[in-house]
Amino acid sequence: MKINKVLIILGEPNSIFSEILFKYFKSKEFFKSRKKIILIGSILLLQKQLKLLKIKLNNNLNKIKNIEEAKASKLNIININYNNKKKFTKISSISSKYITNCFELALDLIKNNKRTVLINGPISKKHFLKKKYLGITEYISKKVKSKKQVMLIYNDKLAVSPLTTHLPLKYVSKNITKKKIINNVMEIKKFYENIIKTKPKIAILGLNPHCETIDKFSEEKKIIIPAINYLKKINIKIEGPFSADTFFLEKNINKFDVVVGMYHDQVLTPLKTLYHFNAINLTLGLPFIRISPDHGPNEKMLGKNLSDPSSIFCAMRFINKIK
Repeated sequence: MKINKVLIILGEPNSIFSEILFKYFKSKEFFKSRKKIILIGSILLLQKQLKLLKIKLNNNLNKIKNIEEAKASKLNIININYNNKKKFTKISSISSKYITNCFELALDLIKNNKRTVLINGPISKKHFLKKKYLGITEYISKKVKSKKQVMLIYNDKLAVSPLTTHLPLKYVSKNITKKKIINNVMEIKKFYENIIKTKPKIAILGLNPHCETIDKFSEEKKIIIPAINYLKKINIKIEGPFSADTFFLEKNINKFDVVVGMYHDQVLTPLKTLYHFNAINLTLGLPFIRISPDHGPNEKMLGKNLSDPSSIFCAMRFINKIK
């Protein structure tokens, strides 16, 4: 499935996303790509922010009313009104309706446009999701009525997937099931075979330190190992459970493509330590490819023009590889 269009939701207006996005659009890589990129967000706000950041577009912004008008090597943008006089301000719920409108339009457009990828800029979980969803992974999945969503933080060398996403630690053990491990691994396998064109080698981490517990009930013995054994029987390349404290040594990670952990920071902390922002957040199990650069709004860096754009470059390079 060769991608020819990229929808980009600009997301939280008070974030570093406009800065890192346009660092990519000023690069040689953008002009070499023949993808039609369609931004969804406020034209006026974007122009104000770029002026503050001293980023010139050289008349490359193409205002369009529908996706058919999009042109390659142009920054096509469909306007979503956002009435805010300041270029950047403190993040609050004021932007929630604007962000909702951006998502609704993008999800409506992607229904009828095959070979299209969705990228969304960062949002504020506190102000936009308002504790109704664990994260944007679950928000989008609910909107498209998918119950198979899997978070995959992808890097060419190693990807990680937390079985539970932005869940408080005290709830993690109750949300680990054999069925969930099997379903998540199957979605990862499908993604690698269909998109990456390879059969992945998958490692599973345990939940407890050293995969041991003083409790009578062991999640490793009762849930994780039975799930691994079942997956082995259906010819999945999978091993584990491994103790998380030593797994991410080079000699171990070189053997695998994906590491499935039991909770968010168990796998995201080592991945970001190893690869910094050279990774992207993918939601598997949707009827389209959804990507988010692996960073948040980063309110402290607004307007400083110092943010690392590595993740958006990773996203675009990943899209260009899809065949």
